[in-house]
Amino acid sequence: MQLLDKQINGKNYLIKFSVTAVSLYLLTLLIISLLWRQYALEWQWMAWGIGAVLFFFLFSYLLQKRWESDDSKKFVGKLFLTALCLRVIYVVFMCYYYYYQTGMPFEYDVKDSYAYHRIAADASICIRHGNFSSVVEFIHHLKLNYSDMGYLTHLTLIYTVFGRSIIIPRLIKALMGAYVCVMVYKLTSRTVDEKTAKLAAIFTLLMPTLLYYTGLHAKETEMLFWAVLFLERSDFLIRNKFHYIWNILLLILSIPIIFSYRTILGYCLLFALFVFVLTSTKDLIPKKTKIIALSIITVIVLALLTTKVGNELVRITREKNKDVLTEKYEKRDLSYSEYAKSKYMFPGAFVLPLSPMVSEGNNNQKMLNGAMYVKNFLAFFAMLAIVIAFCEKKWRNYSLIGAFTISYLSIVAFSFFVNSERYYFPAVPCILIMAAYGIVHFHRRYFKLFYVYIALLFIALIVWNYIKLSGRGLI
Repeated sequence: MQLLDKQINGKNYLIKFSVTAVSLYLLTLLIISLLWRQYALEWQWMAWGIGAVLFFFLFSYLLQKRWESDDSKKFVGKLFLTALCLRVIYVVFMCYYYYYQTGMPFEYDVKDSYAYHRIAADASICIRHGNFSSVVEFIHHLKLNYSDMGYLTHLTLIYTVFGRSIIIPRLIKALMGAYVCVMVYKLTSRTVDEKTAKLAAIFTLLMPTLLYYTGLHAKETEMLFWAVLFLERSDFLIRNKFHYIWNILLLILSIPIIFSYRTILGYCLLFALFVFVLTSTKDLIPKKTKIIALSIITVIVLALLTTKVGNELVRITREKNKDVLTEKYEKRDLSYSEYAKSKYMFPGAFVLPLSPMVSEGNNNQKMLNGAMYVKNFLAFFAMLAIVIAFCEKKWRNYSLIGAFTISYLSIVAFSFFVNSERYYFPAVPCILIMAAYGIVHFHRRYFKLFYVYIALLFIALIVWNYIKLSGRGLI
């Protein structure tokens, strides 16, 4: 009987967790809307939020149940095709939706997305006319950091080849986003087990924030693609004793590309690879190979510190130490600005940012209220996964995913981006993998912790939305 109890796994509990998640969201939204009626979310944003939560949890359960018996090849085929179709439909729909809402196919209060579009469009015209010197002068005039160049280069090449179409870059995002689901499955199936891999891939397929950025002219989808590619290929090479030269070259090529999207992301990925190699057993990596691999990673990091990328890291470190977030809130004369410090925010790194459920704030954030809640809810299982991995003494096997997730979230939490949803984005697939692991390996004895977390999340959401209003002197 004890053995049978141990074998009861997440597939028995997924429906229970899904019902709990939807119920908690609806209850919290209802209470907040009743407490502060004059600042309740508009029906439009409620519809987006309820739709996102229902869509994710309902279809996670249905697809997991439908696909659980499929073999690996069949599952990957269904996964990729479904992910691609879903993203293409979303991309086309959002182009018309945004055009209807804002007068152009860009999100509300557009800033970076439209700037990327205009710069890339102008650069592509110069390239098409063979005026390369103008492109160089143009970039020099903008005084861009190296971490600003990745997406601009990507978008400029697309415009040069296909013309200045808004839809083409987003369809390419849909293709890249669909393949991210496949890479998540491959990475998880090698690292953990087949059941966890399928659930993690389904989570990635349905995650509302991943869909959201597919429909924007922002760099997040491409950045995520290269980050997951680095993790998946690193894991593949190490487990296959570095026997694939082409994959080694691909991994090396991906490093400057990743740094061209976000400096901190590149360093966290290299750190995760270093930790994985360092903590791997002799059966996985022989001692001689381990020394060589660690030496190469160290040399790469030291070499990067002497470049423009290293200068950007120094700048970021200086800004981080200024408590810029607190200063920003104080300038806007917001109450509770003294609590916008890393020492208060860090404990919630897996959970933050909390879902906004009041009308005060940016329309894009209000549109994402349900999507952000999904991450808030799944954070419990991601944190539980760490506990389970250590209790079962399997943490070495998961150190690549764990080291990247913890290091990246720590840096975001100790920076002025702590309440910015988009800066948590690169860690989302790994959080989903960890959440899937926590759900699949969930044991009955963890229910007490689960209910405590549900209560704390309920209180935190109400308090957070109270602070959003109170801090602005609205209540």
